[in-house]
Amino acid sequence: MSQTVTLAGNPIPVAGRFPQKGDSAPAFTLVAKDLADVGLAAYAGKRKILNIFPSIDTPTCATSVRQFNAKANRLADTVVLCISADLPFAQARFCGAEGLDNVVTLSTLRGREFLENYGVAIAGG
Repeated sequence: MSQTVTLAGNPIPVAGRFPQKGDSAPAFTLVAKDLADVGLAAYAGKRKILNIFPSIDTPTCATSVRQFNAKANRLADTVVLCISADLPFAQARFCGAEGLDNVVTLSTLRGREFLENYGVAIAGG
């Protein structure tokens, strides 16, 4: 299934299907900053907020990570997962330089099926 999102007013086709309200989140395994494989099940018992973006080194994406980090402390029993295509080293560098320690970064380095399972695989553009 293909959908379209916009970037600066331009349509970008994405493959997969966005999970809808009421859907169970599809299971996934992604790469943590220590290069370990981490699955969604590792956060069982907590509310999960997924901040999915292409790269932490773009201004808009970096701003979203900073904002989620600032708000994450106020959310009881909640984990904010910041998921991008960046290597775990780049994610760790950014969070270290910014002093961000309230979010968890995960990379699609392995587990690229996540992109289609969550409807965010850029299919062209």
